[in-house]
Amino acid sequence: MKIAIGFGSVIGMSAAGFAFAVLGSGVAHAAPDVVGQKYSDAVSAIEDGGGTAHVAVSVGSRLPRDECIVTNAWTVRQLVPQTSDTYYEYREDVTQVALNCEGDHATETHPGASIASPEGREAKAAEEEAAAAEQEPIAEASTPDE
Repeated sequence: MKIAIGFGSVIGMSAAGFAFAVLGSGVAHAAPDVVGQKYSDAVSAIEDGGGTAHVAVSVGSRLPRDECIVTNAWTVRQLVPQTSDTYYEYREDVTQVALNCEGDHATETHPGASIASPEGREAKAAEEEAAAAEQEPIAEASTPDE
């Protein structure tokens, strides 16, 4: 009976040691909740938390990078070069983000949210309002001789 208990203990400890070695003992860092924010705001939130933001993927080119919308964010353990040597080290505070730079709604030439969705309708209405407001000063202009 003692042999069976001893053998079971050895197997159990070996399995626990293997799991600890494979999974590691690093401190888990959760990505900050920046999904849905503009990239500029997301970078500020990540850096305020002591992290570094890297763009993992970007879709589209309609918007400037700072105005792109963050669609996903995750924290990675990244191997980076040390600043004072030729060796590399792991950084635990790198947050990678996925960006949508296509804009708020779909057009004939750019993908985006469908105008059949509430978000797409709001974006389309806002764009039409901005275009109408831009046209008003042009319509009010007159020639000096009239």
